[in-house]
Amino acid sequence: MAARRRDQPAVGKRRVPVKDEPGIRGNAGELHQQAGGKHPALTTNQGLQISDDQNSLHAGEHGPTLLEDFVLREKIMHFDHERIPERIVHARGTGVHGYFELTGSLSKATTAKIFTEVGVKTPVFCRFSTVAGGAGSVDTPRDVRGFAVKFYTGEGNFDIVGNNIPVFFIQDAIKFPDFVHAVKMEPDRGFPQAGSAHDTFWDFVSHTPESMHAVMWAMSDRAIPRSLRMIEGFGVHTFRLIDHLGHSTFVKFHWRPKLGLQSTVWDETVKLAGADPDFHRRDMFEAIQAGEYPEWEFSVQLFTQKQADSFPFDHLDPTKLIPEELVPLTTIGRMVLDRWPDNFFAETEQVAFCPANLVPGIDFSNDPLLQGRLFSYTDTQLSRLGGVNFHQIPINAPKCPVNNNQRDGHMQMSVPRGRTNYEPQSLEPDRPLETPNGFTSAALSIDHGLKSRIRPGSFADHYSQPRQFFRSQNSVEQSHIAAAYVFELSKLETPHVRDAVVGHLRNIDPRLAKRVADGLSMGKLPPAPKAAARILDLPGSPALGLIGKMKDTLKGRSVGILIAEGSDAAAIDSIRRAAHGAGATVKLVAPKIGEVGLEGGKYEIVEHQLAGTPSVVFDAVAVIVSGEGAKRLAKEGAAIDFVRDAFGHLKAIGADEGGKMLLKAAGLKLDAGIVDAADPTSFIEAAKTRQWAREPKVRSLP
Repeated sequence: MAARRRDQPAVGKRRVPVKDEPGIRGNAGELHQQAGGKHPALTTNQGLQISDDQNSLHAGEHGPTLLEDFVLREKIMHFDHERIPERIVHARGTGVHGYFELTGSLSKATTAKIFTEVGVKTPVFCRFSTVAGGAGSVDTPRDVRGFAVKFYTGEGNFDIVGNNIPVFFIQDAIKFPDFVHAVKMEPDRGFPQAGSAHDTFWDFVSHTPESMHAVMWAMSDRAIPRSLRMIEGFGVHTFRLIDHLGHSTFVKFHWRPKLGLQSTVWDETVKLAGADPDFHRRDMFEAIQAGEYPEWEFSVQLFTQKQADSFPFDHLDPTKLIPEELVPLTTIGRMVLDRWPDNFFAETEQVAFCPANLVPGIDFSNDPLLQGRLFSYTDTQLSRLGGVNFHQIPINAPKCPVNNNQRDGHMQMSVPRGRTNYEPQSLEPDRPLETPNGFTSAALSIDHGLKSRIRPGSFADHYSQPRQFFRSQNSVEQSHIAAAYVFELSKLETPHVRDAVVGHLRNIDPRLAKRVADGLSMGKLPPAPKAAARILDLPGSPALGLIGKMKDTLKGRSVGILIAEGSDAAAIDSIRRAAHGAGATVKLVAPKIGEVGLEGGKYEIVEHQLAGTPSVVFDAVAVIVSGEGAKRLAKEGAAIDFVRDAFGHLKAIGADEGGKMLLKAAGLKLDAGIVDAADPTSFIEAAKTRQWAREPKVRSLP
């Protein structure tokens, strides 16, 4: 099925809302009457009654959002200024300097030098972040991760402000304040912090079926990454590349980590939050300090309007992705992060990203969420960073000349010279002037259709792509998704919200709905809401899975070796050398820090105390202890937890005879993932992955 979608919409194709379609409103008066007429009318801050709070004002069905939409501007502007100075979303962040190097030119598609000059290294600053939590929250909750990159190009700053998932929760920017209000802590009680497992979030998405795709990603293991060095990045929106003739090509941006993808498991995630709230930030810091610089491939999906018209979805809908099987990725560069900020506040906290920061040869599409973001980000910085001159803060300042007639304003940090601050003028011969090489918007026809608050009919399919995503996961990943829904929905106080969400799952995959319902002891399945568009069985996409993208390597990973007085020095050294040889970092853990005496009069200096360094912070562990050491450790709750958690979190465990005694004391039975410490090669091979076959033995999944 191919629906018609264009940035240049056809005349007369006005969106007719489906009466029973949740999330897309029809006649406001009819809805008010259906509610019994008892609800007060929704108004602006000036008391003006609002007839449509779901859609921005567009120039035609697929046209750009209009600046005159005062309802949108008031709503987002108020939202942008709700908190000072902390970011409302993405407050918990980690920033790193680096560079981008172009390896393949796109000169046939764009004039942007950053994408045409092969071999040039462009400085970048990359900020990773959670979405829901405040600046003081933990690194590892189940959440989407922000992935924002600022390129300091010779033509000005270019920002790709994306996430580690390729889709978003809403289709129109006017709903962004509602979505964030729903997922943030509830306003009457101030909790939960940095978590979506509460009533207001699920109440919102239950009424917003367009959210179902992003929610499916958030319930997957993508939302509980092992490391920020092991996440993908997506620009989310469709942009345009413009060539020297003014012709444009659609583009989507992708980042792929050189280390591959890796997640944690849920119990491990929960324990990591307590063991090390700064786990992701510390992991990134230690990698940079060790010279293990994180690296990503940068790729693009390029497609034409004709191709877009053949897609069974609308590429301007930010809740949809373009499967790689439909439009393959073309790798054109790499990003390397190699320098930690000198000052966290001055750089990581004060950096200001904005999707409107472009360079010549790149332009926007009419994605209605992107259109609202173009206003929102700059507006937010005005209050968060003190005024209109936030671009002069060093981390935000371009590394190319800046010449314009803007003057004064709060926090003006430069000293503009000259008599004139206007244009055109003739009093100063060296005045800055326009240039034909400057930014030029794509020449597109937008005078089609009606000026109205409409949602394109091609945006109405809310279930086909979440179905595709779920069915593209392997059985382990599907079980984790089902378990995540059960956990989140079990936290709700309101049964009808739980019922509504499971009803939506019936439209996505009936078996998933049944698994979640059984996990919640719901008995009879709640009804599925009427779909606004035909639900398609799209082909599976292996690229949507996570486990299959985990690299067969220990590079970037960490191995912990638990030792005690009397441990075998040769066995410790053998495991350590094998792990180092495989590219892993190694840390010794013991009941006490300092000098630990080993068998034969040798000793090791240990920096990590057992009670403060649980196995959750490692990718694999080895237990090298003597028989007497095992007996002593068996009386230590932290030692029992160390091996039990490693086993329960599906990690490889290397153990000598004393180590096996400790495993037995913890009630653990040997399996293929428990390897004799005398065989370091086998231990390293087992450590490269999770022991997925063990999972049914350690936890019940829906």
